[in-house]
Amino acid sequence: MANGITYGINFPFRQSQVGKYLSLSETTDEEIRTDLVHLLLTRRGSRYYLPNFGTRLYEFIFEPLDGDTFDGIKSEIEDSVKQFIPNLTIQNIIVEPYTESEMSKGDLKPEQFDIPVYRVPGANTEEYTAKVRIEYIDENNPFGSREFIIINL
Repeated sequence: MANGITYGINFPFRQSQVGKYLSLSETTDEEIRTDLVHLLLTRRGSRYYLPNFGTRLYEFIFEPLDGDTFDGIKSEIEDSVKQFIPNLTIQNIIVEPYTESEMSKGDLKPEQFDIPVYRVPGANTEEYTAKVRIEYIDENNPFGSREFIIINL
C-alpha cells in the first residue's frame, strides 16, 4: 500500500486482499482508470441525482458495425469524459470490429500483462461486437503518463 493512502473503490468491484471489504485504488493512475471505466459503463439516466452521468454506449450494442456507429461511439465517449472528467485528455479512440480469431492467432493477450478488458453485458455475439481502445493522459499527473483501456461492446 502506498503509505496507507487510498483514493477510492476499484471498479469493477473486487474483494479486498488486505482486510477491507472492497479493493481500493492506491495510486492516482489506478483511480483515474477506475473513474473512466465507471463513467463509460454506467447507463446515462440510471443515477437518481445525477441523471446525465454515464454514456449511451449500451444503445450501440446491436447496431451495424459501420462508420456512423463508430463515430457515434467516439463522440459519446469524448462528450462524457469532457463533462465529467475534465482533467483527462483523450489522445485517441480506436473503434473496430472485434473478432474472436484475433485472440486465437497466438497474439499476445491483454490478460498476460494484467490489462483488464471490460465487456458490456449482453454483447455475446461476435458479429455485433466492437472493440474500443481509449488512449488517455491524466493532466494532473506531472509526468503525463499515457494509459489505455479496452472495452468490448
